[in-house]
Amino acid sequence: MNQQGYTQPPLYPDKTGYPPNNPTSNQTCGWKESPGDDFKFQPNGDSVDPEDLQPKNFSFDEASVRKGFLRKVYLILMCQLIVTFGTVAIFLFHQPTLEFSQKHRYLAVVALVITLVIGVAMACCETPRRKFPTNFICLAIFTAAESFLMGTIAGRYKADSVLLAVGITAILCLSLTIFAMQTKYDFTVCGGFVVCSMMCLMIFGIVTIFYRNHIVHTIYASCGALLASFFLIYDTQMMMGGEHKYSVSPEEYIFAALTLYMDVIRIFLFILKLFGKKSD
Repeated sequence: MNQQGYTQPPLYPDKTGYPPNNPTSNQTCGWKESPGDDFKFQPNGDSVDPEDLQPKNFSFDEASVRKGFLRKVYLILMCQLIVTFGTVAIFLFHQPTLEFSQKHRYLAVVALVITLVIGVAMACCETPRRKFPTNFICLAIFTAAESFLMGTIAGRYKADSVLLAVGITAILCLSLTIFAMQTKYDFTVCGGFVVCSMMCLMIFGIVTIFYRNHIVHTIYASCGALLASFFLIYDTQMMMGGEHKYSVSPEEYIFAALTLYMDVIRIFLFILKLFGKKSD
């Protein structure tokens, strides 16, 4: 009541003009209010958590991402190996190509420099190994230069010994890959051993350049083949992820393929050094 005797109306209207606040009315019409959404339809009137409306098992989990990653890596690896050993076959069975490479030995030096520069660039910089199409261009140039080097090296050996080395390499790499995927041992924790062994093998290789002895070269090739096989197991488990302690990012499929490719090439070179017979 104000001073003039006028009764002030209520600030809020009476609820009699509105639908009754009956808890069962929401169940009857099948709607439910939620803070994030005005209404959600409920078929049977029961309350449903909004998170339950999200689709289950729809997002990509680690397993599905890894499977796609492995498919990419091994598809790229197969293309690289086909190009490389196809080039080796041309050098072995096409005499003019072999003679051309022997007359222009500087091409092998150029190819070696290209592989070193691109390899270091892809290992140290993200753009050459992640950005499309730069990563594929760098990988194609690296594969072409490495294939030329393999052709010039294989041309110094007899064709039958080269084919024998190719066969042994294929069987060995397949066996090691299956072992790496099936074994329960985690080789990814052996990073320190890998680095130390690589440094020792590098020093041993420098010594063999100045100390020419058949026994020393045989020991060096045997240790190199054994260590390269361990590298292949280590890199394969790094790609698999899952229960292994360390893994490669799925975005690094180009660099992963390059790493496996170099493991296979190293195994092939050491086996060729062990069983290869030099041509006349």
